[in-house]
Amino acid sequence: MKLSICTDVFGKIPFTEMLDKVKAYGLDAIEMTAGGWGGRFFIPDAKELIDDEGKRKAFKAEIEKRGLEISALNCSGNPLIDTPMGKEHSRTMHDTVTLAGLLGVKTVVCMSGLPAGAPGDKTPNWFVSTISWPEYDGFNYMAEGVKYQWEVAEKWWKEFCAHAKKNNVRIAIEEFPGALVHNVRTMKKLIEVVGADSDVLGMNMDPSHLMIQGAEPIAAVRALGDKVFYCHGKDARIERYNSDIDGLLENLPVDKSAERNWNYVAVGCGRDLQWWKEFFSVLHMTGYDGFVSLEMEDLTMTVEAGLQTSIDALKATISK
Repeated sequence: MKLSICTDVFGKIPFTEMLDKVKAYGLDAIEMTAGGWGGRFFIPDAKELIDDEGKRKAFKAEIEKRGLEISALNCSGNPLIDTPMGKEHSRTMHDTVTLAGLLGVKTVVCMSGLPAGAPGDKTPNWFVSTISWPEYDGFNYMAEGVKYQWEVAEKWWKEFCAHAKKNNVRIAIEEFPGALVHNVRTMKKLIEVVGADSDVLGMNMDPSHLMIQGAEPIAAVRALGDKVFYCHGKDARIERYNSDIDGLLENLPVDKSAERNWNYVAVGCGRDLQWWKEFFSVLHMTGYDGFVSLEMEDLTMTVEAGLQTSIDALKATISK
């Protein structure tokens, strides 16, 4: 496995300065956002690189001359909601796949998206309570909402997977809480509904998202097998003083770290290094030998401290 980093953590600095920082940290590759909610600090307009071969070659040359690779392009957003944002995310996700194909990048990381709960609605609705109840006058609004959402997802994702296949790109879906695909079960369901072109569809295994839902990422890796297409090196900590009282559901802003039931933290500050060694061992055992991309979102310490802590932990635990 090789170490990569999600470059949005570096903010708005010159492209070449970012590459030099990555090299100084001793990393092998970069994952850059090119659409969706990402900062797009280093690929502000994928269409520009798609349309201009000279710019595209110069862009790639700066990376290669430092001995780095592009591990993936990232375009995480919500293409399934019928709003201007949803349409824009859908467009940039298609552009990101096209650009990846032209750059020779094999993986695009994204999220599944989340539709509204009914036709005509404009707000995404994440149904995570049992849908067996309530019912009124023979109508169960949650069951109907979930059914509608999967119908929307099936139509969009069938077309998008065909687009990915045409560009020789695999799609790694990040199992994000608040998205339709948020765990192993929903990942497998999307693969099922996509059908014929689902061979390009797998998971970006981000263990932190499973941790905060109470799932065990090591078990999830075993259950997914060769459907793990990519991996984020990201940790989470259950804040037991708070979660023992209020459980794991959480909607406080991320800057309210001390009050939250869980937080994203630097690698090794949630699960210990023994756990991370086992995680990567099982990941390798089940056939994954790709990139591990650090996504640093720890607000309990400085960015520099979080980066160095995470890099040290990942270097000490990944299966090389």
